[in-house]
This record gives sequence, C-alpha cells and structure tokens, in this order.
Amino acid sequence: MRLDLLSYQADTGFSPALSVSERRPSFVLVFGATSLEDDAAFWSQLNAAFPDVPIAGCSTAGEILGVRVLDGGAVIALVELTTARAHLETVRVTQIAESYGAGATLARRLAAPDLRGVLVFSDGRIVNGSELVRGFNDNLPRGTVVTGGLAGDGRRFEHTWVVENGRARSGVISAVGLSGGALSLFHGSQSGWTAFGPERMVTASEGSVLYRLDDKPALEVYKLYLGDMAKDLPASALRFPLSVRSAKADERSVVRTVLAIDERRQSMTFAGDVPQGSLVRLMQASFDRLLDGAAQAGDDATRAWTGGDTLCVVVSCVGRRLVLGERVEEELESVRSRLPEGAKTIGFYSYGELSPLVDGQCGLHNQTMTLTLLVENVAPAL
Repeated sequence: MRLDLLSYQADTGFSPALSVSERRPSFVLVFGATSLEDDAAFWSQLNAAFPDVPIAGCSTAGEILGVRVLDGGAVIALVELTTARAHLETVRVTQIAESYGAGATLARRLAAPDLRGVLVFSDGRIVNGSELVRGFNDNLPRGTVVTGGLAGDGRRFEHTWVVENGRARSGVISAVGLSGGALSLFHGSQSGWTAFGPERMVTASEGSVLYRLDDKPALEVYKLYLGDMAKDLPASALRFPLSVRSAKADERSVVRTVLAIDERRQSMTFAGDVPQGSLVRLMQASFDRLLDGAAQAGDDATRAWTGGDTLCVVVSCVGRRLVLGERVEEELESVRSRLPEGAKTIGFYSYGELSPLVDGQCGLHNQTMTLTLLVENVAPAL
C-alpha cells in the first residue's frame, strides 16, 4: 500500500503540488471546510488528476493532518492498494426517516465474499446515526468493520456535504467497501467524559428527538444546567452532552450530542436515538481526561497491529475540540504517541463518530475519539 497526504488552501493551492503520474490511487479521501463546496477550482483539479478514481469524504468542523488541525481548506489522502480493492457507493436522503434504509442499501451494494471493512461518511444534519449503523449491521456479515463519521459544519450546524461523483453535495451518504485477504482494519474509540448531576428518565421521545425528561420539557431542564450558556445553543450543548443507558441494570452507556433545538416544542434533536424509558445524565470533561481518552483509543487500535504500511483515519467530535480549545492538537499528539512509527494520519472533527462497540458491531458515538487503522500486508515477490 502506498499513501500520499496533501493539504489545500484556496489562496495557495495544493501542498505538495498536485501532479498526475502513472500511479493511480485505488481511492481518494477528502475532508474539507463547508466552503469547499463552492470551490470549483479545487474539484476540477482533483477530478482532472484522478479521473475515474473513487473519491470519498465530507465537510468538517476542522480538518486533521498528522498532529495539525486546519480550517478553511481540505486534507487529502491518496490510497493505492496493492492487491486489495476499494468500491464506492452513495445514496441520497431527504429526511431522517430514510436513515435505516440508506444504511441497508449501501450494505447490500457493497456485499462481497472478502469484504473486510466499510468507511462511511454521512450528511451530518438530516441523518439519524443510530438508524444508519443499524442498517449496516443488519445487512453485513458479523465481523465486518464499519467506521466513519457524520459530516460537520464548524459550530454553525447549518449545512454539511458529502462527496458524490467527485463533487460536494448535501443529503448524501457514501461508503467505501474495502475487500481483500491482505487487508486488515483495526479500530479504537474512547471518550474521556464523565457524568454529573441527577439521572433522569426520558418520558417522551421519538427516535433522535427528545421531548420530556421526568415529565418536564427537555429543553427547559437542559437550559437550567447551561445557565448563561443557554443563549448560545445549540453550539454550547457540545460542552454538555448526554450519557444514555437503557436501564439501571445496564452498565454500558452511549454519549449523545445535540444537533438542534426547537424552542416552540421545547425539544432537542440528537445525532442518534434517545429511546423513551432510557436514563440520561449530563456529561462534562477536563483537558486531562480527554487527552487520556485519545491515548487509550490509540492503544485500543494498535493492540492487534502486526506491521505494514498504515493509514490512520481519525474522526473526533467537534465537542472535544471546543473543550480543548487551543490545546486541541495535544489530543492528536496523544494519538500519535501510540501509533506505529511511520503511520500516516488524516481525519476530521465531526458531528458523530461511527466505530464498533464491545460486541463488534458498529455503533454511533458522540464526543468520542475514534481511530481506524488501514493496513495491507502483502508478501514480497520471490
């Protein structure tokens, strides 16, 4: 496997310079600012350099290249596989209710006897991430590694895009199927957030929309905790996600981030399901706990690594970036300290992260550092 990483800014172009060679990538990853959607020069140059090459990716709340966090441009990975194969599929969605069907459709299209993993990049505003991954899980063989994330839009929560046919478009979900016996995908995910305050019951919800907590309007309850920060909703909610568990006897919980609020209905829309009857608590984080979580994700991802050229795809939550502030690159340094020497890193800050849970099936995460290591081990020719 050969890997080349580039960055792009509208005023300076590609770095290093984009060049056409005899080598042809198996697929290209692009993570960029929302404004990149209208940068015709970028897309025309990229498509001219790599005609008929699958291009996947999405908009971000910050682009990751190595241990740097960039804004306003794009980061690009050119991935050339030796014997493995990459197959790209996309679907369009217009409403949240289509999330499960979209995941199921993509899973069925990517089916292959030697499918090893799937990289998923989804619209970040009109998709229920929980239902999306359920569609993949129900239609892929158990053990298929599914990772990726929901597209971001900085702190604005207004518009996201996903690459479709070599251009940036909203309302799209894309998936790269990776097949071949020489290919391995390793993964790790950790949060570093801690719960505080009383546990409350979800007494009215529908999918990802939360209406009432302990029979009180959900948004009213939430604003009591935010105080003066409530005026900055929904962006300020990124600092205080919810921990959700199905019952008191359930020790496992998931983290959910607010994507939108409705003042009239006093409701909150999250990136994934908040089931009625579940128990929730607010969460908060410190610098040290977030950095420790990033390092632990690196340990998890590399535990089974056995050598070979390695691409590390990082998907971390915009909420982590807001809490870490100017120290945000320290979490990337924590990750790098755990990666194999020579591993190349690219990724983005997201509105939701997709990574396997303890049972091996993909789950939606929020406020989580997630890592996917793509490794191809091919025996040298004799």
